[in-house]
Amino acid sequence: MLRDSRRKIYDLEALEELISALQEASACGCAIIVEGPRDRDSLRRLGISGPIILSSRHSTLQLAEESARRYRDIVILTDWDGKGEELARIMEVYLRPTGCRLDLDTRRRLRILTQKEIKDVESLWHYVERARESQGV
Repeated sequence: MLRDSRRKIYDLEALEELISALQEASACGCAIIVEGPRDRDSLRRLGISGPIILSSRHSTLQLAEESARRYRDIVILTDWDGKGEELARIMEVYLRPTGCRLDLDTRRRLRILTQKEIKDVESLWHYVERARESQGV
């Protein structure tokens, strides 16, 4: 039981560090690509203040071209379900040749930290709040 408790504390620390890094990158102009408005709202509640691009408003190719024109640094933060996996893969294929600095690692790390608990960005804020409450933060 104690081991589980320690693991949860470690996961919360890692999650907080990841969110802090996202906040910092976003404040410096790094764009974050998400699937829909609920994903954007969740990130806003977590203190992400910079550009958040909704993939649901554009074709994938159009989204990649527009993003590459406007931003040098891009975090692809799609859901970790089948649709999100496919969208992340396609966005990487389209954006990699443009010279943009892509971050897919944040998405991978979030998926690992929240595995089996949540599967989408829109649930992230609630997940973090529950984790904070359980640790008395």
